[in-house]
Amino acid sequence: MLQTAKIPENERRRLQSLSSRRSNPAGLRQAAGHLALLVLGGSACLAAEGSPWLIPAMLLQGIFLAFLFCPLHEASHRSAFRDRRLNDAMARGCGALLLIAPTWFRHYHMAHHRWTQDPARDPELETRKPDSLPAWILQVSGLPLWRASLATLLRLAAGRADVAYLPQRDRAKAVAEARVLLAIYGTVAAVALAAGSWLPLLLWIGPLLLGQPLLRLFLLAEHAGCPQVPDMLANTRTTLTNAAMRRLCWNMNFHAEHHAYPSVPFYALPELHRLLRDRLQITAPGYIAANREILRQITAGASRPARRAPQPPRAAS
Repeated sequence: MLQTAKIPENERRRLQSLSSRRSNPAGLRQAAGHLALLVLGGSACLAAEGSPWLIPAMLLQGIFLAFLFCPLHEASHRSAFRDRRLNDAMARGCGALLLIAPTWFRHYHMAHHRWTQDPARDPELETRKPDSLPAWILQVSGLPLWRASLATLLRLAAGRADVAYLPQRDRAKAVAEARVLLAIYGTVAAVALAAGSWLPLLLWIGPLLLGQPLLRLFLLAEHAGCPQVPDMLANTRTTLTNAAMRRLCWNMNFHAEHHAYPSVPFYALPELHRLLRDRLQITAPGYIAANREILRQITAGASRPARRAPQPPRAAS
């Protein structure tokens, strides 16, 4: 974590206050909003079935589904709600829809936070970042993600949970979760086949395949092209975006701030941004701009970006 010794005492106290916040009502309001989007997207798919509007409707639903990664992420930090049981329930529900065992993911993600951009220890860097245009296209397609997710579930379900970042005490739990998820998927498939129903493909699998590329672009903007240095405000990109996108991604666009102080819950990140924005090293004025810069670096063969990117106008929070 970023050292706070350089921060003035009054700001340090404010940061401690932000970190101590937990709110069931704030988390439930945000979760209810995301659930409403899923209901809207699912209704659009059902209404568009058999018409040319089906693919756009499935894409919309896919975006809402894919971005369940954001509440999964927040619940993995156990900061979406004050109640730990609500956090764990959200992690299980989102993980089931995204083919992710929540206990495994929590430890994987905590290791990523602990060793961000450390090539030897950050588990996210075990998967090679795209270094060419074809590699970028492949990663954005989401196909490597699905292959890796299925491989992880199958490996855990087979009892192979001996990865360095997953502590011994939680390995049996991760194995059990993977087995339960595979049993759920098998049951859904069997019931759909027996009933001759296409609903799982129409409302879940098909949309997820279409929506995953948008999440890949979102996640690439977090660290791709950032320096591999220990400073969390330099090795992570914050992307300034509109209010709708901030709502959809649970404020995870303020990603450098989140990495510097991961205990600050999602609804306090705009305030944390106001405290830290003058210290941010890598920012982008939007996700198109962020991915354009990443592509520029890839195609130019640049090994690292400028230490400090030009600062865009500050977004109202």
